[in-house]
Amino acid sequence: MLNTILHGEPGARPHLVVAHGLFGSARNWGVICRRLATDRQVSAVDMRNHGDSFWDASHTYADLAEDLAGVIDGQADVLGHSMGGKAVMVLALTRPDLVRRLVIADIAPVAYPRTQMDKITLMRGVDLNMATRAEVAAQMPGLEAGLAEFFLQSVDMKEKRWRLNLDALAANMPAIMGFPEVTGSFAGKVLFLTGAESDYVRPEHRAQIKTLFPNAIFVAIPGAGHWLHAQKPREFEAAVRTFLD
Repeated sequence: MLNTILHGEPGARPHLVVAHGLFGSARNWGVICRRLATDRQVSAVDMRNHGDSFWDASHTYADLAEDLAGVIDGQADVLGHSMGGKAVMVLALTRPDLVRRLVIADIAPVAYPRTQMDKITLMRGVDLNMATRAEVAAQMPGLEAGLAEFFLQSVDMKEKRWRLNLDALAANMPAIMGFPEVTGSFAGKVLFLTGAESDYVRPEHRAQIKTLFPNAIFVAIPGAGHWLHAQKPREFEAAVRTFLD
């Protein structure tokens, strides 16, 4: 079972489950989840090999979708960012009975030629035997704005270790950057919410998106990149709330 952080109380609106991206955690989504939990209960999960959830050598999207199915009781709205977005797409395609509405944050159901191995190499080279987080962050120069702070949320300063199974994530990187062959389609309503300055969801991806999600709609947040929920939290929250309601 995935580690889950609950926000709010059950209400008239459907439960919302939030799945973070690669190297993230449920804690990254605390602000957004608390804001969305004013009239519904929201669950932010730690995906396998992240945060306080279990570690496993396998890290495929079939695995991640099955993990998410285990935390949904009945039917829920589901939101996923990046890796989490691919996981919730596979969940909706394989277990449509569990999903009412779907929000996909800045990712498409396609394989990407890029890799994140450079981030794993960087984290592996960090000496965690430091007194402060600032000293840990100082070992990660050259990262784009805010990314060092993002990684620091996955450092257990007491135990001097990463809350990330870097070995498993490295071994499964091709699967993480890819997207599995999934038959069928999801007939429910889907919001593809992107950063206007991101290139993760491109015009040429729309045909594949519409094949799998025929009722998909597309909204871009001006001034936001791939980390749109962190860069434009108010706009992100408003778009998600409007769509789900």
